[in-house]
Amino acid sequence: MADPTRAEPLERLRRRTSEKWATYGTEVLPMFVAEMDYPLAPPIKAALHEAVDLGDTGYVYPADHGVFDAFASFAQDLWGWHPSPAMMATTTDVSVVIVESLRRLIGPGDAVVVTSPVYPPFFDLIPEAGGTVLDVPLLDDGARYGLDLAGIDRAFAEGARGVLLCNPHNPLGHVHPRDELVALSDIVERHGGFVVSDEIHAPLTHTDASFTPYLTVSAAAAEHGIAAHSASKAFNLAGLKCALFVTAGERMARLVRHLPDEVRFRTGLFGLIATRVGFTEGREWLAGTLAAIEENRRLLGALLAEKLPQAGYREPHASYLAWLDLRALGWGDDPARVARREAKVALANGPRFGERGNGFARLNFACDPAVLTEAVERLAAAASV
Repeated sequence: MADPTRAEPLERLRRRTSEKWATYGTEVLPMFVAEMDYPLAPPIKAALHEAVDLGDTGYVYPADHGVFDAFASFAQDLWGWHPSPAMMATTTDVSVVIVESLRRLIGPGDAVVVTSPVYPPFFDLIPEAGGTVLDVPLLDDGARYGLDLAGIDRAFAEGARGVLLCNPHNPLGHVHPRDELVALSDIVERHGGFVVSDEIHAPLTHTDASFTPYLTVSAAAAEHGIAAHSASKAFNLAGLKCALFVTAGERMARLVRHLPDEVRFRTGLFGLIATRVGFTEGREWLAGTLAAIEENRRLLGALLAEKLPQAGYREPHASYLAWLDLRALGWGDDPARVARREAKVALANGPRFGERGNGFARLNFACDPAVLTEAVERLAAAASV
């Protein structure tokens, strides 16, 4: 089995044509978009090769290809949760799960709460569904983040209809604790609202944290929540297009059952194949990949402390994304622009994550340790000029 702790060499990675590798020239280290540099899980690679050899590249048959059972088993083993396969549906990606859910849960102009700094497409997906964004930023006491439950309660009192939750939270790698999610479900239920929970990073929760699926925190959450899941982040499958609507109560299950057929048919056949195999046969690979990610997490902390101590950094507890506070460098509201120009390191632009992202940048550390080291050294050199 290929060793996921060994990232692909740069010369091979630069032959890829995905966004991460096609956006900038060869002089730039691309550490912005959420794609990993590790080899594809061998069971997934073998299954896709078999499909190509068979010419199995046609339309998606209106069945789940075993994906629902595979995800239910995966969720049971990782999180002690066994969602019903009968209460799921597939579509293209998590963004489509969010938009198609919101279209059925809000009316024109209805407000939906987001908790910035947060995944930038949230600010676009809500208007796409016909709603308006109401930002209730996360609380931050300098040591930990948390949901502003009182602020969310006020938002509902002022007319918000629901919450678009990021769980675990991108870009912070913050894993929302169960007690906060329980309290959130109480607030939402009291106001007759809903939660759409983007849980795409859940399989990449680190070994020193515990992920809580939103639909499990209370009977109310099961009834008023929809979870968006996918294997795309955990197994690096974004280009294959498969995500899951997951429900646990009759209200939301009925909504999913009545989705137009085309929402399901937009699922990619390769996505279905790769997702099923990842959830069933890719767990050993995932464990090795997560170990490599955690090792890089520690390395990043050590590198920043030694070479760029002006940068603020808190270890994430999920995924492979680091939220860097670069305000002390004097690089302005969007330090990623300076980093790209002066250090030839492409980071994700902090302001895109909301106003609380001014002065910050997001760094992807799912890469070779040598690449991570070079990136920090480049940033440090640019900061010293």
